Formats: sequence, C-alpha cells, structure tokens
Amino acid sequence: MKTMSFISPTGHLGFTPIEKESFYEGMKKKPDFVIADSGSCDIGPHPLGSNEHASPVEWQRHDLEVMLLESRKLGVPMIVGSASDTGADRGVDQYVEIIRDLARTHRIPRFTLGYIYSEVSRKTLKQKIESGIEVEGLGDRPNLAIETLDHTDHIVALMGVEPIIRALDLGADVVIAGRSSDSCIFAAPAIRAGFPEATAYYLGKVLECASFAAEPFMGKESIIGTITRDEVYVTPMHPAQRCTIASIASHAMYERRDPYHEHVAGGYLDMTRCEYEQVDERTVRITGFLFHDDPVYKVKLEGAGKVGERALSIAGIRDPYTIKHMDMVIEWAKGKVKERWGEPGHGYQIYYHVYGIDGVMGNWEPALDIPPKEICVVVEAVAERFKDAESICALGTRNLFYARLPEVRGTAGTAALMMDEVLRGKDGYEWTINHVLPLEDPLELFTIKTEEVGV
Repeated sequence: MKTMSFISPTGHLGFTPIEKESFYEGMKKKPDFVIADSGSCDIGPHPLGSNEHASPVEWQRHDLEVMLLESRKLGVPMIVGSASDTGADRGVDQYVEIIRDLARTHRIPRFTLGYIYSEVSRKTLKQKIESGIEVEGLGDRPNLAIETLDHTDHIVALMGVEPIIRALDLGADVVIAGRSSDSCIFAAPAIRAGFPEATAYYLGKVLECASFAAEPFMGKESIIGTITRDEVYVTPMHPAQRCTIASIASHAMYERRDPYHEHVAGGYLDMTRCEYEQVDERTVRITGFLFHDDPVYKVKLEGAGKVGERALSIAGIRDPYTIKHMDMVIEWAKGKVKERWGEPGHGYQIYYHVYGIDGVMGNWEPALDIPPKEICVVVEAVAERFKDAESICALGTRNLFYARLPEVRGTAGTAALMMDEVLRGKDGYEWTINHVLPLEDPLELFTIKTEEVGV
C-alpha cells in the first residue's frame, strides 16, 4: 500500500521557537516532507498593512535553520507557507535571504530553492473591477469597491495547491511560499503524488497547527501525519503527548464558523462523515472525508489599510463602587473627550478595554454577574497625528478619576495610573479586504522563481 508521511514542527514558524527535541525525534522516522505554516490573520491587520513581520527575525531564523539542516540531511523537500507572518513579498524575500545565508554558513550541498510571490497590486484589482468582475465580500462585507482599494496599503492572495505543485515540478527542494491556505501547503505534495484531494486536504487540516491536535496541550512540538489513499494517521512526536479521537475531532473543528467544512481555493473539504479510530495509544486513524470542487475557482484576498496613529494609557481601579458603575465612569470620560474633540469617528477614535469585566470577550462576555475585585482599563486613542492621539488618550484616561457618580463624597481612591505618560503604540490598521476573486488560471496572481543555492 502506497503511503507518504509529513512532519509538522509548528503551527506558526517563528512565532515562538520550535521545540527541537520532538522535531529531531520525528526526523528519525524519515518523513517524506517537512512542512510548516508561518503566517496568520490572527495577528491582526497591522503586520500586513505596515508590511512588517510580527515575529522576531532571530526566532524565524532559528526555526528555518532547524528545519533546513534536518531536511537537507535527510534529502527530503521542505515547504514553508505564508512567509514571515503575512506572506507579503517582503516576507518571501526575507525568508529567501535567510535560506541563502544558512546554505552558505553551513556549507550545505547545492539544492534548488523555489519561492512564490502572492502580493496583489491595487492596480490589478482595479482593472478587474473595471472589467466587470465581481470581487465578492465574505461575511457581511459588500463586494470590493475601488474606494476600498484606495484605503488599502497591502493585499495578498491566499494561494491554493497549484503554485506549490508548480514549484515542486520545477525541481524545488525548498519552497518558500507567500500567503497560502494553511492546509494547502500540506495538500500540494500529496496531490502531486497522486493521492485523492480529500485525503490531502484533511491531512493539511489536521497538521496545520502541529501539536495542537494532540493532548495534553503543548505548543511548538512536532507531529507526523501518514496517509494512504483513503486514510490519515496522526501521531505526536513528544513522548508525553497522544492523539485521541477527541483531540483530532476537536481540532478538525478548530477556527471554523462551520465545523464540518474547510474552504480552500477551488473547493471545500467535507468532514461531515469522518470516522475516527484509536489504532494505538498515541495514534488516531481518520477516514470518511470528501472534497467538493467549486464550479468557479476563487482565491481569498486579504488587505489592510492604515486608520491612524495610536496612543495607549493604563489605569487600575479597585474601588468596588467605581467598578460597579464602570459604564457611567467611561461615559463620563468619553463625554469630556467629546466636549473638546467632537464625536468619535470624526477625526479620532477612542476605546476602553476593561480587563476584569469584559476586556477579552466584550459584548459576548457571559459572566457579567461576577463582581471583580479589581480591573485594568486600557485606553486606546487613534487619530491622524500621534500628537492628537496622545492628547485624546490622556484626556480620556485622566477623566476616569473625575466621574461624577451618585453617592460619592470622597476625592481619592477611584483610579490609579500605572504610569503618568501616554505610550506610543504601533500605527492602527484595519482589515479592508476579506473577499474572494474568481480566476480562470489558478497561477495567475502568483510569480514562481527558482535558483540554485549552497556550495
């Protein structure tokens, strides 16, 4: 029976360093591919909009070095998707240069490096819209308009399997891909080898976050997936972890609005009929997955644009009466800002993140009847100029002290500033594009290059 195996050492390369011991243990099993995702929209719009990395370069280099040395030692291909957090062209170039430098530094024998750019220009999308192509909005977003493009700084397309397969066909031993669907970087070599799409995409879905699919919870540990035509087997490489029916099935539902369907460029994985079997203490076998082709091939687009410059201030509140009336306190502080700056949305924005009450869940917080002992209020102001954001933030924070509440007779103890100064945050960005674009050619938006590196 034909099988292939794939090792996934991390769910986000460089976000924190790979745990090397379980990876080395996995490499002893001689997997056919070493594959890791390196990006996410979970990190928010700032890295894409500002064209910066969110992970420290030294951690990215660490993970690339660990993977490159072991994959070249074993002589198996290595694939990295969504280079440097966002998959923008900057990230691809950054990773390519790191690979070149590692090859020189370690005097690695010659190999072929392939890399794929996935950034899309505003001009390209504008031409498509003007030609009558509808760029459909996801969720509640309207179709993409040229006005939205004008407020967008950087755009990437999430490639499907086709550009990665093309890079492998061109002889690439190492592939650095721009923005890509997490599961596609695993599915591509499996599909290229002749495995069914359903098997390949389920493999990618379950391996994309590495040891998150095992229990107990451990981050950055390696996991191996082995496939036949109709089966996927998953085993963790850390000796204290195990894959269980519960851990694998729950991970299949991870980050899904619909827990049974995973959409990728060209179709979707259907997991409604999946069956899970515990084949040994640490390994689960999965069958029953299906893949459905879309009638029109579409790729997802992500874009981010700058809103303004950000200022932050932090206050702590322990007085129970103030905490009980926190909504009134915030409205008072907002009101004093409005007196000087007008309504929010007209040149500025101000936010109060109340940790201890609903700072994480916001309006979805279910436990509002539990009174906290103390809270932390992070005040965030955004304006076109930092000077204005700083002033708004200070005004909105200091007025937490002066809220006029009923029954308050004292003048002390309402709030405490962590520090008097206002902090400068990174510029504020928002997601402007979360759309899908129909393509006649799956390779249309992606540029693929190869070169020889090493000694």
